[in-house]
Amino acid sequence: MLTTAEIIKKVRELEIKSKKLTRHLFTGEYHSAFKGRGMLFKEVREYHHGDDIRFIDWNVSARFNHPFSKLFEEERELTVMLLVDVSASSLFGTTAARKKDLITEIAAVLAFSAISNNDKVGVLFFSDTVEKFIPPKKGRDHVLFIVRQLLTAEPKNKGTRLGEALRRFNNSTRQKSITFILSDFIDNSFADALKVAGRKHDIIGIKLYDKLDVELPAVGMLQATDLESGDTILTDTNDFLVRQQYQSEFFAHTEWCKNIFVQSGCDLLHIRTDEDYVKVLQKFFKGRNR
Repeated sequence: MLTTAEIIKKVRELEIKSKKLTRHLFTGEYHSAFKGRGMLFKEVREYHHGDDIRFIDWNVSARFNHPFSKLFEEERELTVMLLVDVSASSLFGTTAARKKDLITEIAAVLAFSAISNNDKVGVLFFSDTVEKFIPPKKGRDHVLFIVRQLLTAEPKNKGTRLGEALRRFNNSTRQKSITFILSDFIDNSFADALKVAGRKHDIIGIKLYDKLDVELPAVGMLQATDLESGDTILTDTNDFLVRQQYQSEFFAHTEWCKNIFVQSGCDLLHIRTDEDYVKVLQKFFKGRNR
């Protein structure tokens, strides 16, 4: 449990780091990756040669017995939503940081990137239920409040049900938003909910994982406890087949997640807890721009 002084210090550190990254690394890239994705109706004018016939307003055209076209303009203001996994497995980490620490830092960077582009940002915290919902707003004070919540979030539940969070999010938001899901995705029940949400929102999953999630070290008999269910098992890590099965299950689930995101028309990034997440985000933003 962080003290008030530690929270204030950590919030300040995250603000400084996030602003530096936003200014030097993501300038223009965040903006270009998402701006212009939404189009707002502006007005109706007489049809001009070369206008896209898909945008002919047939009702107005019938009324005046002459073709009229709908005009649109780029939606300048975006809404960014962060769906943040606060389940017990986010507390796991064996190298530079826990998944939770990385989720907090990436969420802070995305939030500051959003407000630097005058966009609104909101957060939904989830475990196997929706733990907290912070409606999207603009401004530095709002983002600092979000960062404090990220640092101090103490979920009531331990499990993960992303599908539940996506359904609640989809039902509570009318307008399209840029939605980042920050999670380890240790859940098999979100496929249908992601497909529904993906039709309405621009969704980017950020899958956090630890190197120990991928590969068990050969250290003899190991007692392991599932952070979410509390189940404890005794495993012989010297057994090659045990280690091989463990790794196969990780890659099978990763492949399943990837396919679900592709089928839903959404993006999925993978970031290891000892990796430089900045490079992964930069590569994604630049790829979007192309």
